[in-house]
Amino acid sequence: MAMRMRAARNLLLFFLAGSAFFPACRSPEKSLYTIGYLQLLESMTNSDVRRGFIEALRDGGLKDGENVRLKIRNAMGDISQVQEIAQNFVAENVDMFVAVSTPGLQAALIATQRIPIVFTSVANPYLTRAGVSPTEHLSMVTGVISDSAVPIRRMLSFIREVLPQARRIGTLWTPSERNSEYYLDLARAAAAEQNVEIVAVPIANSSEVLLAAQVLANKKIDLIYQISDNTINASFEAIGKVAEENGLPLFGGFPMATQVGACAAMGWDFYDMGYRTGQIAIRVKNGENPAGIPFQSMTSLKLHINLKAAERQGVKLSSEVLQRASDIIVTEEK
Repeated sequence: MAMRMRAARNLLLFFLAGSAFFPACRSPEKSLYTIGYLQLLESMTNSDVRRGFIEALRDGGLKDGENVRLKIRNAMGDISQVQEIAQNFVAENVDMFVAVSTPGLQAALIATQRIPIVFTSVANPYLTRAGVSPTEHLSMVTGVISDSAVPIRRMLSFIREVLPQARRIGTLWTPSERNSEYYLDLARAAAAEQNVEIVAVPIANSSEVLLAAQVLANKKIDLIYQISDNTINASFEAIGKVAEENGLPLFGGFPMATQVGACAAMGWDFYDMGYRTGQIAIRVKNGENPAGIPFQSMTSLKLHINLKAAERQGVKLSSEVLQRASDIIVTEEK
């Protein structure tokens, strides 16, 4: 009897030893540090953020499937899906949460208080109660702020420079996005400084952009300056078509807007934003506490010009203005 008990005990010890000394028996996916990457929808800006983020990881020696696992999830513009994806990431026990945009950060904060969160492309993280200053914030949160207070003020000043007679400036906005409301408030404040009026039309989702732009064009506006938000950026080309049909100058709140109809656009470089986010993610992955990493802000504004669009829209740009541009589209893209 005693011999049988010793044999059973030895067999148990053998299996326990096997589980410790043969890690290949564990799930390969679990053996990799896993990053859950959540974005609200697909857009030119979000694509550039993601591209910059992945490039930063690669430059830091992290490759998806080799030494890190990158789970990219897209809510396709559905706010309810944002929260579901965030909860799924928690259930999947990811090691880090990368939240793109204000809705993504809100969902991440609701879903977890233990998993490190690195946010990006968030206009004002303080509205989500992620912190009260760049250095005073929740211990598991850090990231890159895309506050457009300076770009909006500078763009409205630019518009007054090239179209001094303009008085009514149209824009669309998305009430369900806190960052969109924040940008609209900034635009109205900056417009008051320039003695111009902001005429705003709300939308619920990207399918309403075309119709809302047509409504906006009928409100006796002098031009459209489209503030940047996730939903509208994804459908900016529709605004470009309406501006073209109605002979309205169109200005954008993100540089790449000149590729889809804007004669001029000013804002942050979203690729650079994503790259900086990736650099922060590497620091967190390597063991640095997010509590000690201050929120970072973008500092380098980009001005892009589309000369063909400007010509069609009746906007004359001086040589001095062109010298300030970091990118100029001269001919139509095929």
